[in-house]
Amino acid sequence: MSSQQQFLQKAHQAAASAGHIFPEFAACEAALESGWGLSHLATEANNLFGQKQSRPPLPGTQTISLPTREYLNGAWTTVQANWIKFPDWQSSFAERMNLLRRLASSCPHYAAALAATTGEEFIEQVSQRWSTDPQRAAKVLNIYHQHRPVF
Repeated sequence: MSSQQQFLQKAHQAAASAGHIFPEFAACEAALESGWGLSHLATEANNLFGQKQSRPPLPGTQTISLPTREYLNGAWTTVQANWIKFPDWQSSFAERMNLLRRLASSCPHYAAALAATTGEEFIEQVSQRWSTDPQRAAKVLNIYHQHRPVF
């Protein structure tokens, strides 16, 4: 089994344990967002989705400050950001779902993602807002279709 398959299985299990509505697709999102679990944010903070820290910080969470690349004004730019540090992967998946639920009333794409009937629809909707990468949904779905037998 490849390291990517191992990552997806572990992420799928953590997503399912956290009650994610589409754990297979959430695992693929985590693969993209965390560089297959190898990003500094993933290894140092168990933050698989690039969840930035809120202001004020979420109760009971720690913060880590790291640079990130954002797609702004038609170009990739490096900026410094504060991120949530999670105790484990399951917590990362759980807080991700909590965030989508908290923001659903003010973000129609998150509401649509939570109401989705397929994983593909969930990814298309959540990707409209989750990332500044205009190709995010296509990248996540590509990971899913390439690795679907793992689930």
